[in-house]
Amino acid sequence: MALSSTTGRPILGVSNPYDVWSWSSPRNTPRSSRRRQVGSVPAQKGIVLLVARVLLLNATFEPLQLVSERRAVVLMLAGRAEPIATPEQPNVCRSASVVIEIPAIVRLHEMVRIPSKVRTPPLTRRSLLLRDSYRCAYCLEHADTIDHVVPRSRGGRHEWTNVVAACRHHNMQKGDRLLEEIGWRMHFEPRVPDGPWWRWRHVADPDPLWAPYLPRAS
Repeated sequence: MALSSTTGRPILGVSNPYDVWSWSSPRNTPRSSRRRQVGSVPAQKGIVLLVARVLLLNATFEPLQLVSERRAVVLMLAGRAEPIATPEQPNVCRSASVVIEIPAIVRLHEMVRIPSKVRTPPLTRRSLLLRDSYRCAYCLEHADTIDHVVPRSRGGRHEWTNVVAACRHHNMQKGDRLLEEIGWRMHFEPRVPDGPWWRWRHVADPDPLWAPYLPRAS
């Protein structure tokens, strides 16, 4: 049976359904070096209600989604998932008889089928700025507005291939003119975001342990 590197107690086992579980960060560990609690809510002293993220992998090691630490523990206790990577100083979930170190990544034992094509995200101001990494298509400086390459007043459509992020200066300067009319060019072409990379590129503050399993830009 695997033992906890923190306490020496069993990490997984047949738990008593009447056990009372507590969730906590490693003891005797400086706060600054503890694993970051993403959206955690303080409870009573020594116990934290954990909602930090765990990467859930398919049986094929394909990333599926982010789940809470509590959900990851439930999957492991139910025998549906196994830990793949655990931080050096993990948070722990403990009862009177079992201690579980919270992994950064868990993998399902059985494959879950997912759609072969990822649905194109809706075109919103935020999703567009994310697609273009908040860079102006005309100067590559910080952008906080969107511009229709072919203006709506000139017959341009509100679609992914006709909108770009733009700084306020260039957006106002361009107005309702066409690029060829003012001699401008774009530093990148607008495209429809799709594929698994798009789903994961905007995850805030990703755990370094996830890197080998997340898709990269092609």
